[in-house]
This record gives sequence, C-alpha cells and structure tokens, in this order.
Amino acid sequence: MPCFSALPKKFTGYKPERFIALPKYSTLVFDLDGTLADPATGFVRCMNYALTKFDYTPLPDHDITRHIGPPLEQTIQLLIGSDDSKHVDEVTAAYRERYAELGYLENEIYSGIHDMLGNLAAANIPMGVCTSKHHAYAHKVVEALKLDPYFNFVDGAKGKMVKSQQLEQLLNDKAIDGAALMIGDRSVDLTAAHTNSLKSAGVLWGYGSLEELSAESPSHLFNNPADLAAAIMQD
Repeated sequence: MPCFSALPKKFTGYKPERFIALPKYSTLVFDLDGTLADPATGFVRCMNYALTKFDYTPLPDHDITRHIGPPLEQTIQLLIGSDDSKHVDEVTAAYRERYAELGYLENEIYSGIHDMLGNLAAANIPMGVCTSKHHAYAHKVVEALKLDPYFNFVDGAKGKMVKSQQLEQLLNDKAIDGAALMIGDRSVDLTAAHTNSLKSAGVLWGYGSLEELSAESPSHLFNNPADLAAAIMQD
C-alpha cells in the first residue's frame, strides 16, 4: 500500500498516513525541472558560462541550484544584482546560447519517473507538462528524455510569461479545465495553480523544501513518484 496524505491547512511535519484516495482529476499537469528531471548539471554550467562571458565571478553549484524553478530571467537578475532589463536579457541570451547546444542534454531523469508515467498512461490518465523553461527548449528536453509519448501537451514559457499566465492560457485554450491538478516541486508551481483556482500537489524529491511547499497549502504532498502514481490510480 502506498503512503500518501492529504494535507491539513496547518501542520508542523509531513507524516504520511496509510492510503487516502485522491479525487478524480481531469488532467495531471507536471512541472519539468525538479519534478520530472534534475537539471542541475546543465543549469550550473550554462549559468556560469553566461556569468563569465560578462566578467562576473562564477558561482559554486549550491548558490545556483537553489534557484532552479522560477523563470530564468528572475534568477539571472538576482545572481548579477541588476535590474537593467537589457543587460538581464543579454546574460539570458548567453545562458541559452550554451543551453541550446549542450545544456538541454544535461538533464537526469529522476528514479521512478518512467515507471510512474507509464503506469498513469496505461490507466488512460491525461497528462501534460507546464514549465517555466522557454517553450523551444521544453520540447527538446522532454524529447531528449524520451518522455514525449506520455504527454498530451508540453507548455513552455513564451516571452516573459510566468507560470500562472501559462496555466491561464492552457485553461483559455481548453487544453485543461478546472479539474486539472498541477504537480511541482517549488512554491511557484503551487501558487500558479491556486491563482487559477486549480488544485495542486507538491513533490519532495526536487528542489523545494517541506517548509516551502507546505506554506502554500497544497492539496496533496508526495514523497516519491511511486506514491503519486498509486494514489492517483486508486478508485
């Protein structure tokens, strides 16, 4: 039996109970970085490539990976300490210069993800991806990881859209409806769902801490991909 718990509004620690069945969701919408795959290697290498190209000091891995999740431009603005939008765009372009060649291949799929998605797909549960990653690279990453057969859509950011706007557009385009579940490892995923009146689920194998996720009061919280699949598939 899987360990799964629906979260109360306030709690001090995550102590999964025995199985509690989830409601039926029309579509499962997964974040990409930190939820389906670990982008750390490419993220760090591309970021330091961009920083050094503009004579910034390269940063240690942990000072970069803690920013995995939010839109890239926001992270670069923080790391260079500049709100000059033109310069932020230049550094972002340098990041993507390496990412387009090498970075998109430097993702490592999390253990259990293929099994989770395969089981959900076998149960005819509709699934999609909504990521803050640029839409062109979102598709390349999903294809490189051989995840594309599982998903009805892969939605990446266009321009400087934030994830709440992406979900709003998916709703407007009827790619999803109000019974979809947004699943992610960072608070940005959960707040984007709540902004659009969608239920959310946090996952603890990515980059968001228990404290970060619980502060957003997600409807569900999972320790591992197997628990997520088992809970979703139970009647």
